[in-house]
Amino acid sequence: MFGLDLSFLSWEIISKFVLQGFYFSLQLTVIATIGGIVLGTLLALMRLSGKAFLTVPATIYVNGMRSVPLVMVILWFFLLVPAGFYNIIPGGSNHRAEISAIVTFIAFEAAYFSEIMRAGIQSISGGQVNAGRALGMTYAQNMRLVILPQAFRNMVPILLTQTIILFQDTSLVYAIGAYDMLKGFSTAGKIYGRPEEAYLLAAVVYFVMCFSLSWAVKRLQNKIAIIR
Repeated sequence: MFGLDLSFLSWEIISKFVLQGFYFSLQLTVIATIGGIVLGTLLALMRLSGKAFLTVPATIYVNGMRSVPLVMVILWFFLLVPAGFYNIIPGGSNHRAEISAIVTFIAFEAAYFSEIMRAGIQSISGGQVNAGRALGMTYAQNMRLVILPQAFRNMVPILLTQTIILFQDTSLVYAIGAYDMLKGFSTAGKIYGRPEEAYLLAAVVYFVMCFSLSWAVKRLQNKIAIIR
């Protein structure tokens, strides 16, 4: 008869199998967020440049990435990129799945961060742009010193929300065998013969972490609204 063995849910299981995967999931989230914001900001500036040779490729890239499921991009990159690519990175051949996941997430998330940053830049009034020009600022100086700092502040809650979604999506690297947090739970479930409890615990951990972070972002959003 089916029943849950709650004794499986112990710190020993977490420390022995899950923490290693959690560290990679966290590392992947941080690296993909930073890389995605940097590349996404560049893509947003290209789309807002008004120059066709910049706007067109950036638009194709963003719309293309946003039209394909992330798990498909993960599989494509992992299966189609030559092994020689990983040899460029010291020890890369031994961590093919992890490196593939990092590159894929940065490339994919950049498309979403690009749209967030584009909206943030467009939310800044044209008067501030004109004021910067009146002070003799170049386009690059105006963006770096006036527009982007305000856009980042306005978009902080949305950027953090997208980061939470990114953390949830890290579980998809399970498809290429990377040892993320979900893989840790799965491995423990297989070894102890309790897959039901393993996946139940994984769901609880993901829920608690993401719900808590979402609550914190909501509080931050309210504080930023008050400051404005």
